[in-house]
Amino acid sequence: MAAITAGMVKELREKTDAPMMECKKALTEADGDLGKAEEILRVKLGNKASKAASRITAEGIVGIEVTADGKRAAMVELNCETDFVSKNDDFIGLGAEVAKLVVEHDPADVEALSAAKLGDKTVEEVRTALVGKIGENMSIRRFVRLEAEGNVASYVHGSRIGVLVDLVGGDEQLGKDLAMHIAASKPKALDASGVPGDLLDAERRIAIEKAREAGKPDAILEKIAEGSVQKFLKDVTLLGQVFVKAEDGKQTVEALLKSRGARVAGFELFVVGEGIEKKVSDFAAEVAAQAASAQK
Repeated sequence: MAAITAGMVKELREKTDAPMMECKKALTEADGDLGKAEEILRVKLGNKASKAASRITAEGIVGIEVTADGKRAAMVELNCETDFVSKNDDFIGLGAEVAKLVVEHDPADVEALSAAKLGDKTVEEVRTALVGKIGENMSIRRFVRLEAEGNVASYVHGSRIGVLVDLVGGDEQLGKDLAMHIAASKPKALDASGVPGDLLDAERRIAIEKAREAGKPDAILEKIAEGSVQKFLKDVTLLGQVFVKAEDGKQTVEALLKSRGARVAGFELFVVGEGIEKKVSDFAAEVAAQAASAQK
């Protein structure tokens, strides 16, 4: 049996928002496996146990550049330590310049991008100088470059959520509406073929365990699980989602596109800080620790 530490319990609680004792019980049952423990909590507590998964935990901006002909675009996530710096004009300007550079030069990765030239300096030199000027660390976390089959529509919400959509057919307004829909609904893939198999397997296992706990007969567990997976796919795929501006509240994005003779060839979504844990300092605890250290 694996030892369940306070750190493991804290990590699971931060990820799921579940009560401390429930987290400890789940970790014990899962023999210390964090992923399995999260599944156990979802079975017991439902979707409430995963509500913290989308919590934004790092500061920064999304910078986007689209060429005039709408055929090429780039999106960059530039991180910093505080929300205050994310509103700094120089920091915002660096995000825009880096996005433009990605469109024009198509670097292979962040390392290549950092070595690329912005004027007479490299991106890394510009970044380092800005760190010295502002007094706060910052980094280029990721970027994406899109060569469109159709035309690129883009949208940035509050500088923290960025979307690029490759729309074939349709018009400019449809592209804008779709980009805003993606920012609001955050699909994980265009359709079922793009959803990772491990996510589907997890949904299937959770559905089966929930059904068993509810006393459902074994003969219908697989049918229940399949129904749950199909519902999950509608929730996480762009084409399966109900369009946020649907007047009847029922029209899916797939139906909308069909009615307009258009299709989405692909999309990209960045949410600043997604998947990054931000350290939260307990000031009182720090002061107490320092005082205790001084007494020693």
